[in-house]
Amino acid sequence: MRVLIADDQPSVGSTLALLVSAARHHVLKVVNSGADAIQAYHKLHPDAVLMDVSMGKLSGVTAARYIIAEDPCARIIFVSSRYMPHLAGTGAVGLLRKPVDLTELAELLNNLDQHLLFDYARFW
Repeated sequence: MRVLIADDQPSVGSTLALLVSAARHHVLKVVNSGADAIQAYHKLHPDAVLMDVSMGKLSGVTAARYIIAEDPCARIIFVSSRYMPHLAGTGAVGLLRKPVDLTELAELLNNLDQHLLFDYARFW
């Protein structure tokens, strides 16, 4: 699974990258804003995005809506330290609580990986 990570706290982004690697998946890039997440998504076409919910300027929820509007097949996984019941209707495929548990992350990514079908149209 090729993963894009978006978190406005560099230490959290780095930790998530280490956890994704430990779960035997590939980190494409770590960005620190919602706007950068949108740009990186369009450029890199990741299989999944770990998106912090609360980021300055452009929140993770808003960035996810932009991404999903352009690519309804996008797999956004929100990461938050708070309970966020309003995320149910956003189109996200998962929610991880901070601090992220390696076993939970690996299980979520592995389950997504099993259902991943390569879509050539995304690259044309």
